[in-house]
Amino acid sequence: MSAVDPPKTSLVPPPDAVPPVRHPEAPAPGEPLGAHYDMCFGCGGGQPHGLHLVARAGEGVSVTAEFTVRPAHQGAPGLAHGGLLTSALDETLGSLSWLMHVIAVTGRLETDFLRPVPVDALLHLEAHATAVHGRKIYATATGRIGGPDGPVAVRADAVFIEVKVEHFIDNGRQEEIQAAMADPDQIRRARAFEVNP
Repeated sequence: MSAVDPPKTSLVPPPDAVPPVRHPEAPAPGEPLGAHYDMCFGCGGGQPHGLHLVARAGEGVSVTAEFTVRPAHQGAPGLAHGGLLTSALDETLGSLSWLMHVIAVTGRLETDFLRPVPVDALLHLEAHATAVHGRKIYATATGRIGGPDGPVAVRADAVFIEVKVEHFIDNGRQEEIQAAMADPDQIRRARAFEVNP
């Protein structure tokens, strides 16, 4: 690391971090969260090769999700691409902010690949927020094959950073920003700017 490189964000919360708090108006456990943006690669229905991940609110500050690995998601023949599996974990982890009613982006994500995930497998994902320190939200997730109690194929630890909506407006391509802002559905308009950098 040179003198100008910023230090890495630690995946371990500091000792004075606090437990995450579920917002009183968060969706009830078991309720589907829906897509936050139709063109989102992770959850949007408008992406033909996207994950089409379906997430549900869990207990506390947790989310469950699942998606089926399709042929378009291959890396090696017949197996899911590792980057795609990381995307699925990132999408699931990012959904935690909906339960906390904050806007957050991925600051750091570290993935462990424990076993290959074949095409046509249904991957069951579960994410939990573990701590909050200032604008940082610490979280962990697992992906299991064959059911919610199946073997862990992938897992990740992450730090998300709470941001304001201007993060997206100032950095996104204006055509998509303007289209999302013009949506007459106020909830859909707000959700378009919830997660991911």
